[in-house]
Amino acid sequence: MSTAAHQVATHRPLTEPAHPAVGAATALLDTYSPDARFLATPTRTLLTRGELRAVPQGDAPVAERVTGALAESGGSLVIGAIPFDQRAVPALVIPETVHTGPPLAADPLIALPADPPRAASWDIRPDPAPEVYAQGVAAAVDRMWQGEFSKVVLARTLVLTSEDELDIAGVLQRLARRDPSGYTFAMPTAPGRTLLGASPELLVSRRGSLLVANPLAGSTPRSADLAEDVRRAAALLHSAKDLHEHAVVVDAVHQTMAPYCSKIDVPVRPTLIRTATMWHLSTTVTGVLSGPETSALEIACAMHPTPAVCGTPTDLARTVIRETEPFDRGFFTGMVGWGNAEGDGEWVVTIRCAEAAGRSLRLYAGAGVVAASDPAAETAETGAKFRTFLNAVGAEL
Repeated sequence: MSTAAHQVATHRPLTEPAHPAVGAATALLDTYSPDARFLATPTRTLLTRGELRAVPQGDAPVAERVTGALAESGGSLVIGAIPFDQRAVPALVIPETVHTGPPLAADPLIALPADPPRAASWDIRPDPAPEVYAQGVAAAVDRMWQGEFSKVVLARTLVLTSEDELDIAGVLQRLARRDPSGYTFAMPTAPGRTLLGASPELLVSRRGSLLVANPLAGSTPRSADLAEDVRRAAALLHSAKDLHEHAVVVDAVHQTMAPYCSKIDVPVRPTLIRTATMWHLSTTVTGVLSGPETSALEIACAMHPTPAVCGTPTDLARTVIRETEPFDRGFFTGMVGWGNAEGDGEWVVTIRCAEAAGRSLRLYAGAGVVAASDPAAETAETGAKFRTFLNAVGAEL
């Protein structure tokens, strides 16, 4: 038996044990190193190493290329990231070895605190500057009032540079232990580059015939004061601007999922979810898949980009993004996840993320801009979203 065949044969099944062992999930987190791929979701924890085959670039849809790569390699799953622009080169591989554990939130040891960030002097460069970002938001609002489009998601970045090597494993520990119920990931995207993040947003998952999507749109920063935190959450639930923004995204998700489903359920009103730094309006859309031939990745690619990360109408919003943002989004607002040969999988919106390279981190944060948006408020929202990573590396604006 070849080495590759032996490695495939020893892959662990993607099922959750009825009584997961204490420490099973955190052991995978603890053994992560930057040459591995790590993904923790509310259903499982994955750690993979090596690659039997990289999913190639090509003219065929990425889901078709993944299906071909799985069949040719004999691998059990694909894992990695897809850029915001699906035509760009993906960072998807069929790994050599796969270790699977229960979700982090089910492991009592996840409550143990991570080591604090090492003392470091960070040089922080905004790209663009906050005032330039606010000007871009104001220009977009003016165009919306003129009827050109109804929403665009505009992002800004922070480039953090240190004199010391980045402690990627330590950053991942702090991200995972701060929000263990979310989607935490660390994926190589190119030699010497790692995509890290802790996203709250599921694009779509499939398990058998069950499809689940969890669009988020409409956000407000959290407060350290309990009374103020509750007030902000209640205000978000009743914000006409945020409820409208959220409804547009949910409708887009519904319209995209419906052709694949024999049954679909869309709640009438959103609920709230929270991360360590933000409140979000959330709707869980569920559906029953019409046929087994459609994979989670195929549906994810059909849904991406939703108005939550791009805007409405999509093509015009893309143009506004290219005209306004002075950087290439790369994998930011793309998707990250896993899928298997049976079509099951989980694909997550790549937000609350950064890309590490050498001694630098580029942090990304965006905000949904609609006609009622206030440039200062949207700038403040992106600043609050940066806190996820700033806290993880011990930096402050």
